[in-house]
Amino acid sequence: MKFTLSWLRDHLDTNKSLDEICAALNVIGLEVEGVEDPGKTLGAFRIARILSAAQHPNADRLQVCQVDAGEGFENVQVVCGAPNAIAGLVTIFAPVGTYVPGSDITLKAGKIRGEQSNGMMCSTEELGLGAEQDGIMELPEDATVGTSYVDFADLNDPVIEISITPNRGDALSIRNIARDLAAVGMGTLKPWEPKAVEGSFPSEITWDNQFTQACPWILGRTITNVKNGPSPEWLQARLRAVGVRPISLLVDITNFFTFDLGRPLHVFDVDKITGNTLTLCPGQGEKFIALDGKEYQVTDKDCVIADQSGVQSLAGLMGGDHTGVTEETSSVFIECALFNPVTIALSGRRHFITTDARQRFERGVDQALLPDAMEAATQMILDLCGGKASEVVSVGAEPAWQRNATLRFAQLKEFGGMEVAPHKVVEILTSLGFVVQNQDEFSVTVEIPSWRNDIVMPMNMAQHPSIEAVRAVDLQQIAHAMEGEVDLIEEVLRIIGLDHVPEVSLPRCQAIPKAALTPEQERSTYCARILAARALVETVGFSFVDHEIAARLGDASEDLRLLNPISNDMDQLRPTPLASLLPTAQRNIARGWANIGFFEVGPAFVQEFEKTIAAGIRYGVMPRQINGKAPEVTLWDVKADVYTVLEGLGVTVDSLQVTTDTPIYYHPGRSGRLSLGPKNILGYFGELHPSLVKEFGFDQAPMIFEIMVDNIISKKAQKKKPPFLPPFQPLKRDFAFVVKKGVQVGKVLGAAKQADRQFISNVELFDVYVGEKVSEGNKSVAIQVTLQPQDHSLKDEEIEAISQKIIKEVSRLTGGTLR
Repeated sequence: MKFTLSWLRDHLDTNKSLDEICAALNVIGLEVEGVEDPGKTLGAFRIARILSAAQHPNADRLQVCQVDAGEGFENVQVVCGAPNAIAGLVTIFAPVGTYVPGSDITLKAGKIRGEQSNGMMCSTEELGLGAEQDGIMELPEDATVGTSYVDFADLNDPVIEISITPNRGDALSIRNIARDLAAVGMGTLKPWEPKAVEGSFPSEITWDNQFTQACPWILGRTITNVKNGPSPEWLQARLRAVGVRPISLLVDITNFFTFDLGRPLHVFDVDKITGNTLTLCPGQGEKFIALDGKEYQVTDKDCVIADQSGVQSLAGLMGGDHTGVTEETSSVFIECALFNPVTIALSGRRHFITTDARQRFERGVDQALLPDAMEAATQMILDLCGGKASEVVSVGAEPAWQRNATLRFAQLKEFGGMEVAPHKVVEILTSLGFVVQNQDEFSVTVEIPSWRNDIVMPMNMAQHPSIEAVRAVDLQQIAHAMEGEVDLIEEVLRIIGLDHVPEVSLPRCQAIPKAALTPEQERSTYCARILAARALVETVGFSFVDHEIAARLGDASEDLRLLNPISNDMDQLRPTPLASLLPTAQRNIARGWANIGFFEVGPAFVQEFEKTIAAGIRYGVMPRQINGKAPEVTLWDVKADVYTVLEGLGVTVDSLQVTTDTPIYYHPGRSGRLSLGPKNILGYFGELHPSLVKEFGFDQAPMIFEIMVDNIISKKAQKKKPPFLPPFQPLKRDFAFVVKKGVQVGKVLGAAKQADRQFISNVELFDVYVGEKVSEGNKSVAIQVTLQPQDHSLKDEEIEAISQKIIKEVSRLTGGTLR
């Protein structure tokens, strides 16, 4: 919201300075965003007369001028390229050292094509005051040479811009801003009571309201024999200062009251209206050309104003081009209406229309101002345009906006942290337009003014159906009363000064703040960190993949297929992040990136639910070792990835069961499943299925893995005990067992480990042999068992006893025999 200091003083009798007024605006919550003071910016520009103008000897389009700009600048040489720079012309002169805002330069003395130039003759564009001109400014011949241009053009009027919060629609009126400043002691609000203009004949145009929900009350009046044309300079200057382009006298008057009183108006050219009735009604899909030259198609949710020929205005937003006033207009019909804020807001949003009228209507305008605004606008039109006014025609009635609010004086301390004397509270509220209805030593009840739509606004409460009807009504009344009291507390405190309100820290709910991440989020994050530490690169893929790829990598149910995908190859919710990783690896390999190590921790989808999976792929060779060799990626590398993550997340890896039950996209003989028990599957690892290797065009089989992050049960934090460090050296024994080919190696390892849990600390596989020295259908599994003495060195007979236990347990559980 912009306004000039002189415009503010039309409503506020004050002798306060610009700085004092701006400081007061900040204190009462109308934050000053900026101040433009042309008197400071343009103070150096002077009125000057060109004494002579001669052709520049070295340039066809330049002239060497002698300029008289008053005392101290009686005969200044200036090189100028303007075509209208002729002797005798009165114009604007900027001496050396002047900052030119339109060109963003500071003038310096110098030579132009060999001729000295000590200043500049300017256009209004170079002063930042107007559009581009063909030449320098031409002023009247009687303009006093040497006078400051700011004084001559009456530009010594600072422009103040304030920010308006959505609830303060009243502050979009200069008069209401003046009222707030008067309440804070910046002056006295001048009385305003427009004189009634008696209508001398019945209005030629009348109203018909068929959309009372959108417009409960509307006034109108015809004025004949008007003369439209350019507005007087004072009116144009004020509109330009607040960012409004002057158009014509009739239009400028309506724009004047939009800012002055916060009361949008509109004028129709009577001679262009078909019929004698303007109808407010819902739109029916009609198209019309608005004043901005654009075509709009209205809907049944828009309120329009129509005559017999069709829509002539999108009510509350913008008038139509067909009935707009021009210089030939001789009769006008003034519209002054009260529109529903929600209807206006939704229509403006629907048609992408932002106007000063919409800005005010959607925040709520003064619901009682219509008659006075009509009289004030009529009088200004008669004063500036002439003519005769008709009687006022009206449809609807002033809505029942009257409402009360009660403020308990003690609540100012309770809610605002500040004690305010009761008489001061009443003084502040009455200065803001509130009318005292009842007062005692504990509280005051006031009537809310018609322009304060933000105080005790109607509310719709979504109450729980279990609340009894009588109780629900009581609760709503209590909430309504509480809202009104809090609104009044805010009014009192902001006039006293928001900077005087004591600072109070918010209460702490608990000494230790809640965790920022859920346990599930922490698990996923930690999983990603472990994989990154394993030299894998994290990727982030879409949850949508090609339907054919999803079908090869698990469930591609039609229920999880997108009806309107963003592209044809992203039409299916992925069953595993591998569906995103495999094409990513394929693209990188095709671009010469031979060694791949990618992972993603992200969502996967099945028909019943969504789950989180950490998936990875390795391809090519592993990082080069210290001996210079870079071994080819094997399934043991991805198995190590999975084991490292599970161990990092607190899983006891020795308890894991390894089986070959893997999904269809794993190699059936070179993959494994890790689980705790038969049902809790924690992960898969292995080689990609040969058919998919061929389908994706890999030169060698990628190694892949998946970790079911959701299935990992986090252990409760326990106090760690110091590790037991036995003083005795461990010893190792090797065993080779012949077992059936179908026996899993993990069963052999598990059987050996549980043979004697007191002394056996570790069991490792170091060889699997199938060949001539082993009978058909069998294989040799060689393991190394580590024995850790606890309190004494083991004797030979003890070692032998443990060895026999291992042989016996492996034989019992796997059917194996010692080789």
